[in-house]
Amino acid sequence: MDTKTMEILPNGLNAEELYKVDAYWRASNYLSVGQLYLHDNPLLKEPLKLEHVKSMLLGHWGTTPGQNFIYAHLNRIIKKYDLSMLYVSGPGHGGPAVVAGTYLEGTYSEIYPDITQDEDGLKKLFTQFSSPGGISSHASPQTPGSIHEGGELGYSLSHSFGAVLDNPGLIVACVVGDGEAETGPLATAWHSNKFLNPLTDGVVLPILHLNGYKISNPTVLARISHEELEQLFRGYGWNPIFVEGDDPEQMHNDMAAAMDYAVDRIKQIKFDAEHPNAMRPRWPMIILRSPKGWTGPKEVDGYKIEGNFRSHQIPLAVSAGTPPEHLRMLESWLRSYRPEELFDEHGKLIAELAELAPQGDSRMGANPHTNGGALLQSLRLPNFRDYAAVVESPGANGEGDTYVCGRFLRDVIKENEQQRNFRIFGPDETMSNRLDEVFDVTNRQWNAPVTQHDEFLAPEGRVMEMLSEHQCEGWLEGYLLTGRHGLFNCYEAFIHIVDSMFNQHAKWLKTCLELPWRRKIASLNILLTSTVWRQDHNGFTHQDPGFIDHVVNKKANIVRVYLPPDANCLLSVMDHCLRSYHYVNVIVAAKHPAPQWLTIAEAVEHCTRGIGIWNFASNDQDCEPDVVLGCSGDVPTLETLAAVSILREHLPELKIRVVNLVDLFKLQKSSEHTHGLTDQDYNALFTTDKPVVFAFHGYPWLVHRLTYNRANNINMHVRGYKEEGTITTSFDMAVLNEMDRFHLVMDVIDRVPQTGSKGVYLKQMLADKLTEHKQYIKANGKDMPEILNWKWVNQASTNQ
Repeated sequence: MDTKTMEILPNGLNAEELYKVDAYWRASNYLSVGQLYLHDNPLLKEPLKLEHVKSMLLGHWGTTPGQNFIYAHLNRIIKKYDLSMLYVSGPGHGGPAVVAGTYLEGTYSEIYPDITQDEDGLKKLFTQFSSPGGISSHASPQTPGSIHEGGELGYSLSHSFGAVLDNPGLIVACVVGDGEAETGPLATAWHSNKFLNPLTDGVVLPILHLNGYKISNPTVLARISHEELEQLFRGYGWNPIFVEGDDPEQMHNDMAAAMDYAVDRIKQIKFDAEHPNAMRPRWPMIILRSPKGWTGPKEVDGYKIEGNFRSHQIPLAVSAGTPPEHLRMLESWLRSYRPEELFDEHGKLIAELAELAPQGDSRMGANPHTNGGALLQSLRLPNFRDYAAVVESPGANGEGDTYVCGRFLRDVIKENEQQRNFRIFGPDETMSNRLDEVFDVTNRQWNAPVTQHDEFLAPEGRVMEMLSEHQCEGWLEGYLLTGRHGLFNCYEAFIHIVDSMFNQHAKWLKTCLELPWRRKIASLNILLTSTVWRQDHNGFTHQDPGFIDHVVNKKANIVRVYLPPDANCLLSVMDHCLRSYHYVNVIVAAKHPAPQWLTIAEAVEHCTRGIGIWNFASNDQDCEPDVVLGCSGDVPTLETLAAVSILREHLPELKIRVVNLVDLFKLQKSSEHTHGLTDQDYNALFTTDKPVVFAFHGYPWLVHRLTYNRANNINMHVRGYKEEGTITTSFDMAVLNEMDRFHLVMDVIDRVPQTGSKGVYLKQMLADKLTEHKQYIKANGKDMPEILNWKWVNQASTNQ
């Protein structure tokens, strides 16, 4: 809707409504300022004194009055139109507003009974804010109604769109700060409107809050012309409705009219969608331009505050070391909201104002979708054993681990079609990552034009793809936070794009575990493929296994990392992860055809243990090993077994134990991670004094880090990725990083002195092989036949 349309809309409020919504806004602002400054005298029943003011003033005022204004008007339309709505606070540090809003509507006191609806409760509410042992300045997990903390900017719209997928009756009012709007993820998220299905999904109502400034700079969108701003959002496919000004009375009327219009448009879009050949709708959004720090101090010590960046945090310093007039200014500011008109003598919001808030679950702080675990239904999972790869003996040919898993995921989608609670997300890589078979039963959801030669595009589908890791991660997080399940598949090297998003989600999960009222949600499952060892055609830019290093930093009760060596192990791990709750599960798996090692029964047993000796590859059953060969990941496992075959052929007297690791955290002590091995079990596998040569999927130092306090760590020698790569053959990738079979054997010879003269000659032969390899790939552009055609041959009967 353009400005001309707005001019002909009637004012949305009569005199009584105007007074009440303004009073409600004043109450929210009063509570917000109280949270920033006070720990006593919450109703100003006596003149304000320094001892009533917190000794440490922390928090943010600038965004708060605008968000209080929005919250009050959202309450009005929820009641008027009987809406199911939740509130996402995108601007950083919007905590005072959301806490004030949920306190006034009553949900805060219901969840925290000690924060009562009276003077004593107000005192506690104020004291706890940004205080040691209290609550943070964001809309954190402790805040009722929050699914988005806003501590890091950029993800509010992504979370909001994820929340409304498969929630046709839900509206998410997403407040986007104009500072936040400058981030890459947020700028891209405006395109999420091309993926929403009006029939099967809910609605996101973005409210772009232009208050003009970030921490100390003006914002880009606040300094472009009205015309350019309108054209920008029309170009994004939105219908922008402008509400601009600083006069409260006029702004209340304009906001009420804007919200009424937005709801009418949403209802019309939903109605039109039921008709065949409906065009992609132009959803409404609101652009609210109001002063930063609105209704706060106009000027302090000669500096402009309201409508300026200086209102961003604490706009008025009050302490024993500040001018005495600052205390008087604070009192004047608080009294400007006329608290005596808002709260009764006991400190409770007066009844006629309390009536403005919705009731029960209609309150934004009590909407069931904001505590998604309460709505969570278990997935209906087919028996993953039915999809097993046939492995008649170790080393059987495989068609690609993720390809096999794709058939299982296809039927997970089928089994849950009626529940509509499972989706796959990925940045245009579902086909590339060889999950092709899911498209036998679903499409990519896409609500933009489709041409004749497009594939698997439809207005409704269980696969969400956009070439933005940020959007895929954000959509999935919003989907999980509102009580559903999903999987994010991504190229291993580029999952780093969402490092920080993963951080925030892991922190959210950790904090929720400390809140009894927060219900557990489905796990964030991340499938990483197109891995470092099989990115020979894309080269160095696509080679990075370091995301798992990043994941390991998080709390042990939140994160899990799995490296299944073959398809049957991947099936077992995937089934386990899809059944789990409240974790971040990272699965690193192969997509290219590769040898298969375990039958499905063996895979289930191995993955349940998480680590174990592979008997078929070991020959130390009747004695102590001379060396332990550890491996974790598909290519490291392949190269380790190839190394074993060389050792068994040339050094048959050598006693070798092969230990394969699926669950990375088995390496840690049980006292540090619930999946960790006890010292006794770890020593039984790796010994206390024998050399261990470990081939690892990722960076070698991660294994050293996880085993630094183990008994045999001095004998742990790890080979993995060390930042060597290019466009080359697959085997050469291992050679470049010295994790190939030849280097592994040479490492064993260096560590085991009893190999003697035989070892010396074998080492020289392998050095020559490496030279031959380099010459061969340069001349032929492919690996040597003995590498390409290598097969595992069980030699246990001859060498045990």
